[in-house]
Formats: sequence, structure tokens, C-alpha cells
Amino acid sequence: MKLKKQVTVCGGAIFCVAVFSLYLMLDKLQHDPARRQNSGGNFPRSQISVLQNRIEQLEQLLEENHQIISHIKDSVLELTDTGAVSPSGHLPFRSSNGSWVLPFDGRAAFLSIKPQDCQFAQGPRSSPMLDVYSLLSFDNVDGGVWKQGFEITYDPNEWDDEPLQVFVVPHSHNDPGWVKTFDKYYYDQTQHIFNNMVVKLTEDPRRKFIWSEISFFVKWWENADIHKQEAMRKLILGGQLEMVTGGWVMTDEANSHYFAMIDQLIEGHQWLERTLGVIPRSGWAVDPFGHSATMPYLLKKANITSMLIQRVHYSIKKHFSSTRSLEFMWRQSWGECTDIFCHMMPFYSYDVPHTCGPDPKICCQFDFKRLPGSRVNCPWKVPPRAVVDANVAERAALLLDQYRKKSKLFRTKVLLVPLGDDFRYDKALEWDQQYQNYQRLFDYMNARSEMHVQAQFGTLSDYFNAVYKANDVAPGTRPPDHPVLSGDFFAYADREDHYWSGYYTSRPFYKNLDRVLESHLRGAEILYSLAVAHARHGGMEGRYPTTDYALLTDARRDIGLFQHHDAIAGTAKEVVVIDYGSRMLRALVGLKRVIINAAHFLIMKNKDVYRFYQTEPFLETFISTALQHLLSRSLRYLVVFNPVEQDRLCLVTALVNTARIRLLTEDGQTLPVQLSAQWSSAVLPTHSQTVHGLDPLPLRTVTSDSQPFYIHSQALTLGFSGTTGLLETIRRKDDPQVMRVQFQFVTYGTRPSKDKSGAYLFLPDGKAKPYRQKDQPVVRVVEGPLFSEVVAHYQHFEQTVRIHNVPGVDCLSVDITIMVDIRDQANKELAMRVITDIQSEDTFYTDLNGFQIQPRRYFQKLPLQANFYPMPTMAYIQDGQYRLTLHTAQALGVTSMDSGQLEVILDRRLMQDDNRGLGQGLKDNKRTANRFRLLLERRQSVNVLDSEPVSFPSITSHMTSAYLNHEVLALPVLPKKRGVPPLQTFAPLAGTLPCDFHLLNLRSVQNQVTTPSPYTALLLHRRGLDCRLESHNLGFNCTTTHGQLSISSLFRGLDLQLLQPMSLSLMYSSPPLANDSSVSLDPMEISAFKLKLR
Repeated sequence: MKLKKQVTVCGGAIFCVAVFSLYLMLDKLQHDPARRQNSGGNFPRSQISVLQNRIEQLEQLLEENHQIISHIKDSVLELTDTGAVSPSGHLPFRSSNGSWVLPFDGRAAFLSIKPQDCQFAQGPRSSPMLDVYSLLSFDNVDGGVWKQGFEITYDPNEWDDEPLQVFVVPHSHNDPGWVKTFDKYYYDQTQHIFNNMVVKLTEDPRRKFIWSEISFFVKWWENADIHKQEAMRKLILGGQLEMVTGGWVMTDEANSHYFAMIDQLIEGHQWLERTLGVIPRSGWAVDPFGHSATMPYLLKKANITSMLIQRVHYSIKKHFSSTRSLEFMWRQSWGECTDIFCHMMPFYSYDVPHTCGPDPKICCQFDFKRLPGSRVNCPWKVPPRAVVDANVAERAALLLDQYRKKSKLFRTKVLLVPLGDDFRYDKALEWDQQYQNYQRLFDYMNARSEMHVQAQFGTLSDYFNAVYKANDVAPGTRPPDHPVLSGDFFAYADREDHYWSGYYTSRPFYKNLDRVLESHLRGAEILYSLAVAHARHGGMEGRYPTTDYALLTDARRDIGLFQHHDAIAGTAKEVVVIDYGSRMLRALVGLKRVIINAAHFLIMKNKDVYRFYQTEPFLETFISTALQHLLSRSLRYLVVFNPVEQDRLCLVTALVNTARIRLLTEDGQTLPVQLSAQWSSAVLPTHSQTVHGLDPLPLRTVTSDSQPFYIHSQALTLGFSGTTGLLETIRRKDDPQVMRVQFQFVTYGTRPSKDKSGAYLFLPDGKAKPYRQKDQPVVRVVEGPLFSEVVAHYQHFEQTVRIHNVPGVDCLSVDITIMVDIRDQANKELAMRVITDIQSEDTFYTDLNGFQIQPRRYFQKLPLQANFYPMPTMAYIQDGQYRLTLHTAQALGVTSMDSGQLEVILDRRLMQDDNRGLGQGLKDNKRTANRFRLLLERRQSVNVLDSEPVSFPSITSHMTSAYLNHEVLALPVLPKKRGVPPLQTFAPLAGTLPCDFHLLNLRSVQNQVTTPSPYTALLLHRRGLDCRLESHNLGFNCTTTHGQLSISSLFRGLDLQLLQPMSLSLMYSSPPLANDSSVSLDPMEISAFKLKLR
């Protein structure tokens, strides 16, 4: 058995400010309160107002000062209580209770969050989806021709005074990868759709079409000749072709993180604006498998006024249809100003048989691609007939009957009828069949006033504009009597008890890789933007490798492509998954190059000696190989990049092959280290209990014991089962109560009937069964000054539970990694269950896209699989005393089966297709590391004003999630023949960010595909906070500022020459602000600004 050593380094004595930190400690003296809500920096004219403002500011500063002093005092008392007197003065040492103590470095960290920053906008309460779920029986009664609905009747005279307006909207849904790869779909089908579009739409100006997937459109545009490009541009600008949503893909809404959802939207919108001058106005999402409340917020912030959704539980659709609530204002749970007008399609699918009306047997007769002789036919055995003079009257009457019935489900006499399906209109013949036959029907209907209908082809925005006009309201405004709704539409079921909750976990390896890529993309964007700005500031534009922008663009598009609802969802064919994986690996390599090139420039003490050589990188991206390569040298340098907004107490891990390690800071201070073995096997060598007689890592074996055992840190004590090696209890240092937090592993099978679990569906064979194996697990315990951990080896998984002994965020939670390998299983799903004494009853909470929290209830009236929900970043349970949050570094499916429980599906291996078109099971599993942080928080009584019935994470929880999803990057400096030039810490921010602000991105704006413009997009998110949980020493100075932030004083060494508020996707601009303005964000608000930094 081979053993390697690894050294874990905690920077700074105990305070690790990453050497390449993006942000500085918060300094109260550098914050100018006089600039709050003062765009021009001028005081009001009235001297009384000035005096009042100054008095209020002074009161706030006094309050904050009191809180600061209180927290500093608490920190000192904590150290006194531990008896923390280092015998050596600076090295880690053991306290009287046996736990390791690190020395206090003299820096006071405080937490000062104002109660006003914990309350949210008040407004009329909308109807949450949770109430709808409570109301419905989900009985699935046969509705007749509309199987999942009901019979629809109408009075033929209803339209005598106001004719029915019908907009038939041709479309083609093109998956950027599913059964075929993105490129194969393009060459086999999509390019022909565009080529035919240019010809066939030009033939008649009455013809309309909509398109969504910009990734395909860009590929066609780049391969089209100038004549086709100009013809296409004319169609778009003339209103015959509308770009809907305009994102790079039609994103998945369950597993995608809001960073990536925004980024792919920006990538599509920026290309459209730059190339065509087009600004999307309407959202179109017909195929994501359930809909998140995050998407309407992002579209609203991008200035899209209306949106459409389709895949919603059939019982929800029936309820909304019966109450004529299919069109509603979709509101975020925290505020009225977030409303966006939403249209929900009422029937089973977005294909032609399910869009003209309630009877698919009749609607299929008006899908003229299915005319006799076609490869596609109607399952209802009644084929379409071409429309001719002899049958036009009968055909028009039959179709109008369906239109009228469908219109009865809405409150306005304007009807939307989509006309399309997957990869439709790839043959010129279909264009003729659909457009010519429908035009004959329209001409006949419109010419006969007694039919009281006006039918035409239209775009999605044509339809929405007609709805607004009919209601006499401005676009995006709530029509009279239309309902308001908040919440989301998970889990989705298309029929019976077939719930699409399996894809929340399918292919977790790629879900985890996606999150790693997103963190690298964000880091690369920020560093590149700063490096380019500093190069401009220093007059070195020609010497910095701006060609790296092409790598950024490629990575944006590859990561954007993976947000497609068959990519990150894990629901594509194996060959397509391999293609996605290859693109993601290429993106990761490119992003690492951008990061090391930017870091190289920024840390140079003397920029004049900076030289860039493409073949000789200054830094290495793979730390394990780099440090071992440098072992022959007496002095090595390691650059550390902290991508989080705040100063960070952290451990940095590096592989070495010697125990003789000494680590120094830039100014020569010794850092504590912990040596730990890297294991290549779960078991010890049989010939000896130690690896080497002189090895500094003595190893010993012990027999299993029924008694629990413990590991300790300054903040936590964890208890483990002596037989299973799994976590059982947690006790916080400041809490006498020992909390039961018991881990179990369980498995699900699939049904024995014809309907089985697959990539999309979760159809279990009953309740979960305990995971069992014949042999006792191998359990390994490591204890040390910086971290302690317990590793339990089982046949199909390896669980590592680690606690950090570093003050700050890391020490407050339990670090959990579960390495899963179920490649030898068949039709099995492995789940992790956490059992506690928290009295959560049937309520639990999951996040939506890492952006917001959605309350959930476990409904006994629904099948087990209906109670699973997506968990992109966290889920928690709580009662009046405690909250337990499970943070995750990859999207997975989660539920709470019983009070006090959380359960997460870790991986699924399924041998068959689930009859949703994929044609494969899930058999390409990989050995996957699922990473979590478990945070136990205690409630406290604070004066928080009543707010809307919503839930938010605490500041500790927000920071825990940020640390988990944005790891510190360690970049070794490669050896140089002439030696390493002088380096220095680069800290880009002269001001500070309040700790409820998240710097979502600092993104260079495009000029052309491969070059950046002088402008940078700054995206900020102000987090919503729950302040009713106990605050802790987070290891950095944390304060809030009522949402105020001064941009001009933010960047060190750069001049701010432009500060302009923008829409989220940068397509709409407001007048520029004065450069010394402060910007203001409400809680939960995401805002974008165009900056010119030099």
C-alpha cells in the first residue's frame, strides 16, 4: 500500500487572508455614511435636514460601535474561557479538555447586522403554491377527451360583441443535446430549419415564427453567407421572426445555479444586441421539467415583460384551468415589485395535438406534417386532411370549436395556439404544409363575420401585446381581475404518479463538475477584468494577453450549454454526456489558464519586468504535481486566491512527499501546519502497524466497540457510532445540549411493473431499505491541531466527516464528503438520511437555484416520489430552538420523510428507459464525491419586525455555502532559471462590501467575440438574511449598511470613469450616475452596472 503525505496549511497564525485575496477587511473609518442614498454626493439644501441626517448617522454609528465592542469583548471572553495560553507563544497546543487550540492573532472580528436589514418589503400577500397543494386532492379523474381535465362547453353567442382573436405561433423546439450531440443535431436538422426559414418566411409577410435557443442560432449565423445573414436580419427586424427568452439555452430550472442561469442569459442577449440589435421581450420555456420561481425574477430584471411555461403538474393545470387562472402575475414571496405576467399552457404537451384545444384527436388533424404519406401519424387513427375548397368550411368549423373551448380557460378573448414540436420545420415540405393549409383556414374564418373570429400567424409578443391591449393596460402590467401567485412548480408529473423527481440527482458527477466550473468561471471573470483594468491604468494594454478573452468566451458558452434542461439534468444519451464532459473539461483548462495569467500580472511587484510567454506559464494550476516537482528546490512560492468577498479563515491543502515542511507568510510569519497521510487504500498493511519506523505519522488499528467515540474542536464535539463509524451526535461549545444528528444510509429499488425509474422518473418499489453489507466497515480517525476527521469505508461509499479547528466560518459547520461508487448495482438508488430531534413536523425548506428558499411540506396524500424536491445548494429543517442546514456543493434531490429528518439521494443506477424519449437507462455512473456542510444553529430572541411568510438563511449559512462552493485556489509558482521576481499581495478593493452583499460577477463586456470592450459589468446581489439565529465570530468584520454601497471607492488603484445602472442582461441602460454616487439595493435584489475602470 502506498502512502503519500499531505500538508494542510492555515494561513496567518489563525487568520488566513488569502495571499491573492480579492477583498480587504472591513474598516469602518473608510466608509463615508454621508454618501448613503445620495447620488450626487450633495446634502439636501435645508440645513435642518442636513442636521437631522447627521444626527441619524451618528446614532447608527454609535449603535454599531456598541455592537462592535460587545462582539470584541465576547471574542476575548471566549479565549479566556478556553484557557488559551500557548506554552510556546505561537504554535497550536492542546487545552485542558484535550482539544487543540490555535493562538489568537490580535485581530478583532465582529458581527454587526442592523435589524432593519432583516426585514423585507411589505405588500399584498399573493397566493403561495403551498396553499394550492394543500387544497387539491390530486385524484386524477378521467376528464373525457381531455383526459386530465374536464368537459368544456360554451355559448355560441359569447363572441358576438367581441370576436375571438387567435394567434397561431409556429415554433421548433431544438434541444442543444439530448439523443444526439449539439453538433449532430445542428448538422442533421437545425441548420436546415434556419435555411428553410429564410426562404419560406420571405415568401409571405403574414408568416411568423419564434426561436429560443441562441446557441444554435449563433452556430448557423457564423456559418451562413452574407446574403442569408441579411435575409435573416430583415425577418427579425421586420417582426416575422421573434427571438424569445434569448438565452444561450432553454435552461433547466431545478438543478441550475442562478449564477449560471444569469450568465447564459447574458451571453445570448449580448450576442443578439451586438450582432442584430435585437432585444427579447417575452420568455418561452416549454420543456424544463418543472418551473422555478427564480426564472421569472431573472426575466423581470432583464426587462422581459411576459413569459410562458408548460411543464406543470397536470392536477395544478386542471385547477388553474377550472378557475381561469392560467394567466397570472408571478410574484416573488418578498415583494410586489417583482411581478411578471405569466401564461401557463393548459394541456399535456407543447406538441400540436395538445395545443389547439382540449381534444388531441381533433388537434392532431391540424398538424399537417402528419398528412398521409408522412413518417409521422396521429395515434388517434384520424389523419389530417389537406384544406381545399370542398372541405374548408367543415375544417374551419371543427378547428374553431377547439379554439373556443380552449379560450374558455382564460379571462381574455385572445387565444394563443403554439404550432410546433421538437426539431420541426427541418424540411421545406413541412413549411408549405403548415403555412398554406392554415392560411386557407384563416382566410375562410376571417372572411365570415358570423364566425366572430380573427385568426392569424403571430409571434409570442404579438399575443401578449393583444392581451394587454384587450385589457387596456401597459405591457407587463397586471390585467384587471387576474390573480397573483408566488411559489414554484415542482415536482412535475405528466401523468398518473409519474413524478419527474429522479433527474434532481441523475448523473451527480456532472452536476458537481458544473459547480466547480461555475466557481472557476466567476474567478476567471473577476481576475481577468481586474488585470485588464490595471494594465490599462498602467499603460500596458499591449503587453497583457487580452487573447485570453477568447478562452473566457468559450467557457461561458460551454458552461451555458450545460445549463440546458437535458444536460445538467442528466437526461441525455451517454454519447451526448461524453460530449458535454469534453466541453466542460476544455472549459476548465481554459479558465485555469485565464486565472494563472491574470494572477501572474496582478501579483508582480514591479509590473515593468512583467513578461508573458504562452509556452512558459508563471503559475501552475495543478497543485499536487507542481509541489512535488519543486521538491528539489529549497524555496518555493505558493499563490493563494480567495474568490469570496470577505477575508477568510481557511485551510489550504497541498500534497508533498516529505514531512520536513515549514510555511511562511509574505512577511516571514510562520504558519501552523498539519501533516496527514493520503490514503490509497482503506486498510493498513498486514505486516506492520506503522508504515516506517521513523515516519512522523504512526498508525494503529483498533477493534470495533459498541461505545461511541468523539472528535473535538474549539467549537464542536462530534459523537460517532463505535460500530458503524457514522455520525450520531453534535454538541456545540456554547450549548450544554447534545443534539442527535444520526446518519443512516438507505437504498431504493424500482417497481417490478412496466413503469420503472429512469433518468427522469423516480418510481420506487416502496419505502427505502437500510443499506447493509456483510463486513464491518473500516473506520479511520485522524486528530490534529487544524482538523480532525473520521472516515468510514463501506462497499459502495466512503464517508469523511471533518471538523476544522480554525476560528471563523469553517469551524462552525461539519465538513462531509461522501465518495459514492454504485457501478456494480442494478436498479438501485443510494440515499443519505439525517435523523434529529428537531420538531420540524411535516415542513422543510429547500433552495431554488442557490438564490432563494422555498418552504415545503411532506404531503401524505401524495406518493413518496412526489415529495422530493431539487436541492441545488441547501435544505434545512427547524423548530423553535434549532435549525439544521445541509449545504451541498452539487444539485441533488431531497425530502423530509418524517419530523426531524432530511434525506438526500446521492446517486442512481437504473437499467432501463422510463419511456420519456431518451431510450436509455442510467448505466454510466462514475465514482463521485458528494460534498456537504452540516450547520447546526440555535435560535435567539431578537427584535425583528414581522415580515412576509418567507424564509432566509442566516449570514453564517450564506457564508458556509459560499465557502463550500468557492474553494480557495492554490497556485504554485513554477521554477524560473533567473529566479522568481519580487511578488506582492494583490488586494483589489480599497473599500469594503457589506457582508449581505455578494459580488456575483465582474464580467468584461464584449466588443467582438474575441476582444473585450473598455467596459465591465458589475453584478451585485444583496442577500436576504434571517437574523433570528445566533450570531457567531465569522472570522471577519461583518456589518450591513441598509443596502448602500459606494462603487467609486471600491477599487484600489483604479479610476471609475463610468457608473451606469443596467438591466440584468445589460440590454437596457439607465442614465449614468455621478461617479461618486452610492448605489442602493433592496434585500434579495440583483442589480447590474456598467463600469469603465482605468
